[in-house]
Amino acid sequence: MTTDPTPALLEVSGLRKAYRTGGTEVVAVDDLSFTLRPGGALGIVGESGSGKTTTARMLIGLERPDAGRILVQGRPLADSVRGKTARLARAKAVQIVFQDPYLSLDARMGIGATIDGVLRLHGSRDPAARAARVRELLAQVGLGDREAAALPRHLSGGQRQRAAIARALAVEPAVLVLDEAVSALDVSVQAQVLNLLADIRRDTGIGLVFVSHDLAVVRYVCDEALVMYRGRTLEHRPVAELLAEPRDPYTRLLLASVPRPGWDPDSISSRRRALDPKRLPA
Repeated sequence: MTTDPTPALLEVSGLRKAYRTGGTEVVAVDDLSFTLRPGGALGIVGESGSGKTTTARMLIGLERPDAGRILVQGRPLADSVRGKTARLARAKAVQIVFQDPYLSLDARMGIGATIDGVLRLHGSRDPAARAARVRELLAQVGLGDREAAALPRHLSGGQRQRAAIARALAVEPAVLVLDEAVSALDVSVQAQVLNLLADIRRDTGIGLVFVSHDLAVVRYVCDEALVMYRGRTLEHRPVAELLAEPRDPYTRLLLASVPRPGWDPDSISSRRRALDPKRLPA
């Protein structure tokens, strides 16, 4: 057996997170492990309640795991971050793009000013250098001077998501987590943003963790897919292999749920009910 000599960009091992609701423990993520190589793209797939968003929140530090560890470029991601230096270091390790770009864009500031503020926060003191970097980042995501001056509400949904990606890239993170980042966009705009992410990955070597309920989206942009159900991993394999021969009934159900010519949502509901009711929600 040979081992990959390339050091892991992101290494997650034994991750667990549980919540207490009304005296009952609900396990959101249970014994999750995966590795992301430089320039790699992993899709974490599942329905609502599968644990994929909780995983994303732990990767960026919004949730603290109960057990397990997260390493970025071989360094542990601290459970708690205190002080400006530590916060900035963590921001450079992992950034996130949310489904709703308003979560990361200041509604009162132009897009260019928002990105400029990120650069200043991370130590860029030369206004001319910052202005050049803002133009470079916006050009990288297909935006220009008009969009740089605009408030978020004056942009389309696709333009706002591109701006959110530019803001995340401003700190040059090692890993970019995308939490349902294209699910609110129409199909044509989805394709544009996915093409953009593929180009950025190719040009920068950044690692992508793509959180989605949609296997069609994951197939487009990722090398590997990890299917989660109720906090646990059901399958983790190369995307092409997983889609060609899904092993788990739940994976097959997710794949059958992707709309295509002749797709019948009623038949999907019937297949869901036919599976073990202890494994799948009604």
